[in-house]
Amino acid sequence: MAFVKAQKTRAYFKRYQVKFKRRREGKTDYRARNRLINQDKNKYNTPKYRFVVRFTNKDVTAQIISASIAGDIVLASAYAHELPRYGLEVGLTNYAAAYCTGLLLARRVLKMLEMDQEYEGNVEATGEDYSVEPAETRRPFRALLDVGLIRTTTGNRVFGALKGALDGGLDIPHSDKRFAGFAKDGKQLDADVHRKYIYGGHVATYMKTLMEDEPEKYQSHFSEYIKRGIEADNLEALYKKVHAAIRADPSAKKSGKQPPKEHKRYNLKKLTYDERKASLIKRLNALNAAAGGADDDEESDEE
Repeated sequence: MAFVKAQKTRAYFKRYQVKFKRRREGKTDYRARNRLINQDKNKYNTPKYRFVVRFTNKDVTAQIISASIAGDIVLASAYAHELPRYGLEVGLTNYAAAYCTGLLLARRVLKMLEMDQEYEGNVEATGEDYSVEPAETRRPFRALLDVGLIRTTTGNRVFGALKGALDGGLDIPHSDKRFAGFAKDGKQLDADVHRKYIYGGHVATYMKTLMEDEPEKYQSHFSEYIKRGIEADNLEALYKKVHAAIRADPSAKKSGKQPPKEHKRYNLKKLTYDERKASLIKRLNALNAAAGGADDDEESDEE
């Protein structure tokens, strides 16, 4: 009989250690995270900030986060679902909306730190690469881009949010190689193409193509645009108004929804000792009364 050697011995299983929960769920790349949050010892507990961008099916989330022993601390955040307040009600997850979200977060955090007057950023988005210059008083607010598990392909929406934050006045180390419009052959950023994406030009082109070739698909695909009277030629002017509105007032507004008056309870309330005792006495009395009633019925039947 052939002997099969055990590949994983008892010692292996005794020393086995499961990976972190978010690694098992495939949510966090801890190798990348460690390189983003590790701070020099001679900085004396100075926060190291990350510019975190995440996408869902209907929203864009941008946050400035620092790590601590107790957990991550969010300094400021901005969301694409806030953009209707600034005049953008449709297309909240495309490249142009990601730019607006990054711009909103940059202006919001600088206003919070009272640095918005010193660092206005790039007021007119031209599509060219822009890096903020240090002022004489304070250095610009610095953060590192955290893309999570997003594939960092050229033209990815995460770099639209990055461009918005850069134009907003944040200092984020970057290269122009991943912005929309970067040509691999010439190894140079085409500013006109990038500007087109920032102002929704790629969406406008698609709208015109569908309108000519597939009118029915255009009616269903851009139904929200049609409902609000937004046409392909008006998109650039719309985004310019949104950028100006964000710069005018980037502060966060509280939701107008009223909190519920009564909170629903889905589990039983925990009883005290006296309440449990009273409940037990009540049940016993009910059982005794039921047993007594049964005995009386039997006696009457016998008679």
